[in-house]
Amino acid sequence: MDIHSKPIQERIDWLFDLSKRYAADFSDPESYLARKRYLAAHPTDIVALKCMDGRINIPVATRTPPGIIQPFRNLGGQFDLGWPHLNETLAHHVSEIAGAARQVLALITYHFSKGDPHRGCAGFNYDTEAAIAHTHAIREQMEFMFGKGHGTVYPILCGFETDEDALVLHGRDGTMLNLAELSPGQDETLRHRLIGLYPDMSAQMREDLLPLLSGNLAHIAHVRGLHRALDIEHREWMICIGRGFDFLHTPNLALIIGPYSPNLDDPIRKAASIILNNMQTGRIPDDGFLVLASSPYQEIGMDRARAELKAHFATEFTAEVIRSEFPALARKMHLRTAVLNWATRKLELTGS
Repeated sequence: MDIHSKPIQERIDWLFDLSKRYAADFSDPESYLARKRYLAAHPTDIVALKCMDGRINIPVATRTPPGIIQPFRNLGGQFDLGWPHLNETLAHHVSEIAGAARQVLALITYHFSKGDPHRGCAGFNYDTEAAIAHTHAIREQMEFMFGKGHGTVYPILCGFETDEDALVLHGRDGTMLNLAELSPGQDETLRHRLIGLYPDMSAQMREDLLPLLSGNLAHIAHVRGLHRALDIEHREWMICIGRGFDFLHTPNLALIIGPYSPNLDDPIRKAASIILNNMQTGRIPDDGFLVLASSPYQEIGMDRARAELKAHFATEFTAEVIRSEFPALARKMHLRTAVLNWATRKLELTGS
């Protein structure tokens, strides 16, 4: 079903049904035990810093079980580890992982299209070299913050080619591994290739990275058998602000903005301009779009109340930016606020 062309209320109803189905699958005993088995076999924690573009879905592209890769999203994958909220969130996460005697693999991503530069990253004005340079800067900040010896945190640069969902790994010496240039039958060469790319990476971390690469090879082969003309163009009809949007595993539904930058108005403005352009070019109906804010909570009581306040602030802040900058578009805006139960991934609406 082409949900992008449906009336806005039908799209919203479909979206929350998708969320319910995802939470049910995530909470299913079989899924829960599968994650436990996966983490027992592959204990390395994996985080991904990536663009708000809804096409960048690394768990799907690597065939990794939901809940394994922790996403950090922002416009263009642009981050600064000096941002107070990002600084504290990342430091707390790494501290918890290290306390459990585990390591962290940080995928610092950029994205591009090999078929058309203008299907690339609008956040960098489709300048892939500028995006790559920014990922280098983030890696340097990570090494400053967590150490260059990579004993706990190993940051790697990772390209994401959106036409085929192919990963491109950048080695420390300038070499690259483009998964699109390999076939699924070359799985057995991946371990040797990783040793060449990252000679100081621990053996356990390499073993935990291998399933992502093997999964990506299989996914690329699958994608090549599909018609992707619509999937690889912007057709987003919603702006998500906050965290807790893992259920959005359908391409080009949403522009997802993490709550990390102290200047949230800039990515909101960019996202709204993309929605407006999608309407003006006929890629989506012009009858409305959705703004959905979400904040996760771990415990009931105070923690849930804190998340609800945070989500409501995000809703109102986003709406005010759009009303101020795009008054005509704002009249087509539908607002929803939710909190996310982190244990079950259930999205709980708290009001419109």
